[in-house]
Amino acid sequence: MKYTIITICYNASATIERTLRSVTGQTWTDKEYIIVDGASKDSTLEIISRYRDNIDILVSEPDKGLYDAMNKGLKLATGDYVLFMNAGDRFHEDTTLEQIAAQVQKLDKLPGVIYGNTALTNMAGEIYGMRRLNPPEHLDWKSFKNGMLVCHQAFYARRDIAEPYDLRYRFSADVDWCIRVMKKADTLHNTHLIVADYLEDGSGVTIDNRKASLKERFAIMRRHYGLPSTLLHHAWFAVRLLFK
Repeated sequence: MKYTIITICYNASATIERTLRSVTGQTWTDKEYIIVDGASKDSTLEIISRYRDNIDILVSEPDKGLYDAMNKGLKLATGDYVLFMNAGDRFHEDTTLEQIAAQVQKLDKLPGVIYGNTALTNMAGEIYGMRRLNPPEHLDWKSFKNGMLVCHQAFYARRDIAEPYDLRYRFSADVDWCIRVMKKADTLHNTHLIVADYLEDGSGVTIDNRKASLKERFAIMRRHYGLPSTLLHHAWFAVRLLFK
């Protein structure tokens, strides 16, 4: 089973090395590593060059945003599964890919989606907790009515069903992408593992542009689940925030 790991970065000199160490240090060898850099102006490319022997494809050029860069990575992928591990994020253990492969090899066929849980880290790389939204025991495309229950870094899509990201969405195309992938998936496999450490540094696109992001998520949910269901679930989100 071959994985394609894709890292998207831009001016990420403060965080890129922890991702490079994690990806290149995985014990599972049947993988390819693709980095799509947005023509960084800091020392990001210099840091990447230290790991160049373990990087299969490096693209560094201007792009039209995060999801345009992700689409570039998808077009280049050749693995059975694609997953995104962006600058600052890392695998939970050096054996994460090996552990997942051992599970999948016992199945009758390759599931459409493989998923797991996510730990949260700070800028120092320290784990300080778990992601608030937990993956359900049995995930399907309707599960995201209750929010993005699986972190993007913990969502492995079989490449043959991984369509391009919809560039109409600037901030939440990952939500739409995951739902579309799950709609096409015949089976979804829960690893019951913590598979990713996600850097929550407070500077992400969807945090700086939270209002626009929430509008997009509403539009995405309405598109996939219909208006009545979307209104009902957003009303519950509002009540939950008030009590929180």
